Amino acid sequence: MPRRIEEQLNSFKYKGEPIRVTVGTLVLICFCILLLIVATFTQVTLHNPFASLIPQDPDSMEMSVSGIYRYIPQIPMVFFIIALLGRKFGILAICGYILLGMFFPIFALGGGITYLFEYRFGYILAFIPAVFFTGTLLKIKTDFLRIVLMSILGVAAIHILGILYMLFIATLRHTPFEMVAGWIAAQSGIQIIYDIFFTILAIYIGRFARKIFWIIMC
Repeated sequence: MPRRIEEQLNSFKYKGEPIRVTVGTLVLICFCILLLIVATFTQVTLHNPFASLIPQDPDSMEMSVSGIYRYIPQIPMVFFIIALLGRKFGILAICGYILLGMFFPIFALGGGITYLFEYRFGYILAFIPAVFFTGTLLKIKTDFLRIVLMSILGVAAIHILGILYMLFIATLRHTPFEMVAGWIAAQSGIQIIYDIFFTILAIYIGRFARKIFWIIMC
């Protein structure tokens, strides 16, 4: 590892004490990337009382049938990683996930360089500013209300940036607005509510796991 990069990573601090980059921390980063990949292809069946009101996207992995919603916990996993690794290591893990996706089919609809032009890729790119924003705020002492606000703002940022990217690609491809509106409803409809709820839980679990892992590894 280049000395400059190693010095920058070693400047990361937890409770005022520097945390050096070790084999253990790199293994933890790789483990978090694996968790994000697993979350991408995991479906959790949840009750959805508004299922009949949600437009169905035949290409979407998020489907609601007879009041059942198949939820993919990818966004909460991103915030779990932030709470666990912090800002610098969290960005490294998310960037690693995105770079792997440029070569391997680890995204929901595949992978490769051509995935840059997928309508949903903006949601993935939005993970990076979400990591930076939330990781910065998590350095400050937080209470329940602040974590709730942080979750709402972080999730909203991902969905807003994802929608803007989708509209940009749709404009380039001259996609009919009705189709785009259906995709937005499928990706950022009831999904946002579930994302916020599970993100709050993910941050608390990540902060607890963080204390345990750093104690073991430092």
